[in-house]
Amino acid sequence: MAHRTLNQIVDSFRTKAAMLLRAIKIYWRTLFVLIYPLALLPVFLTNNTSAFRCLYVVLLMAGYWVFEVLPLPVTSLIPVVLFPLMGILGTDQTSLCYLKETNMMFVGGLIIAIAVEHCNLHKRVALHVIRLVGCSPRRLNIGLCSVTMFVSMWISNTAAAAMMIPIIEATLNALEEQGIGEVFEKKDLEGEFITVDNGDMENRRPTRTTMCYFISTAYAASIGGMGCIIGSGTNLTFKGLYETYFPESPGVEFTKWMILNVPIMLMIMYLGIIWLQFWYMGLFRPNSVDAKKIKVGSQGEAVAKKLITHQLEQLGPMSFHEKAIGVCFLLSIILWFFRKPQFVPGWAELITEHKVKDATAALIVVMIMFIVPSKLDFIYMFSSNEQKRPKAPSPALISWKIVQQKMPWGLLFLLGGGFAMAEGSKASGMSHMIAQHLRGFTSLNKYYVMLISGCMGSFLTQFSSNVACANVILPVLAEMSVDAKIHPMYLMMPAALCCSFSYCLPVSTPPNAIAAAPCNMPSKEMTKVGIGMTIISLLVLFTVFPFYSRLIWDVDTFPIWAKDD
Repeated sequence: MAHRTLNQIVDSFRTKAAMLLRAIKIYWRTLFVLIYPLALLPVFLTNNTSAFRCLYVVLLMAGYWVFEVLPLPVTSLIPVVLFPLMGILGTDQTSLCYLKETNMMFVGGLIIAIAVEHCNLHKRVALHVIRLVGCSPRRLNIGLCSVTMFVSMWISNTAAAAMMIPIIEATLNALEEQGIGEVFEKKDLEGEFITVDNGDMENRRPTRTTMCYFISTAYAASIGGMGCIIGSGTNLTFKGLYETYFPESPGVEFTKWMILNVPIMLMIMYLGIIWLQFWYMGLFRPNSVDAKKIKVGSQGEAVAKKLITHQLEQLGPMSFHEKAIGVCFLLSIILWFFRKPQFVPGWAELITEHKVKDATAALIVVMIMFIVPSKLDFIYMFSSNEQKRPKAPSPALISWKIVQQKMPWGLLFLLGGGFAMAEGSKASGMSHMIAQHLRGFTSLNKYYVMLISGCMGSFLTQFSSNVACANVILPVLAEMSVDAKIHPMYLMMPAALCCSFSYCLPVSTPPNAIAAAPCNMPSKEMTKVGIGMTIISLLVLFTVFPFYSRLIWDVDTFPIWAKDD
């Protein structure tokens, strides 16, 4: 009897433990939101100074950001609540961080990008370039990556990947319909035919060629974002934090950013393509199975080219709307580039003595797009042909309704939250306190400090948001650069770029998830190839940046404007 009772007790305990574990699995986010702030209380209760109160808020936001227990934009609003209540910054000061010049540049750049997407100009450019490059598997892969990289320089990485993935799907499916290549494996490892229902996507295994097309496009979106300052949220985060900590500095200028980072971007991209084609397409391995599978011959190239041509025909002739958006896009690049080109006086210097930044240039173009009509029907207003006379005013090149639908407002708050955190860290002395504790680390050669901080950023970004990762790392590096008397650009820019090297997991960055889903790419396969891609990116960055950056900034000298007064 006692034995049965003991068994019942054990069974009851097991049942309750299983129920508890299930409840934790379901509600772990809620539990984390409630318990984590309480667990952090000793941070400032044992030393109730402004610096430690700020450290409490930073650790709280970092935990919420890394585990994404709340939406990232919601976490970004925590400083507006806690900074005033904990005596770190006033509400007015904190709120102003959410509307810095960098945020306005982000808004202007995104509206231009949305206009380009809205009129399908980016798709037309992509298809023309792919047709020009060629349609053999290797050249098609290079063409797709090149287009994605270029587009991603000007629009968000996520939008660039989302635009290109359907083009890849359509091309590969059309080739398969013609009996050229396979999108998914037809045989298992033992050579037996796989019988899977077409609707059962979870059990379908992509071919190695398919994985190369999809994942290389995702990587191209992330790498392309490095080339232009508006191309990625991490770039804008770096710009905002750098100018927050060093307001007397020349700032992060559009022209200098491109002169430095476009060559680095191109080297990483094309070395990465070589690595991916070696891994998946048998490059340098002519007798391998992978190399033999991509030999589609002239027939396959003709089919792919025909498909691209058909998609271009479906777009029809280039409309006035597309041409006008194209002109506005080129105007924005010209205004950014010639605002302060160094070799001649910039247009802003010729107009005013006040400091004009890149946000002004972006918003000039935005204003134009909201004024210029998308159709030329107004020229027929007084036409003798009544049918040609317009019945209603032509809409502008972009409308506010479209902007509202497509603008990632959450990222605006995410940037602002990072800037508020940086402002609070600076005002409270928290970043300086952390830099003092890391004094031993800064005694190393500055190259090794840059190397270690960059590798740390690259590692952390595989598991958390790129922007959130940059927001946590860059403020500390800003203070460390002051403490170690190292040019802030030397430490902060490489770390910011490393936060974009998120290649290893589908959850590392949205482009990876967008590419992995339609081809059902296994996470372990992405991890394998992503590690190689990360190594290539780090090697290029740490080889080129220390030497090339000297031609653009005097990174070997500690600037006067960075000295701690």
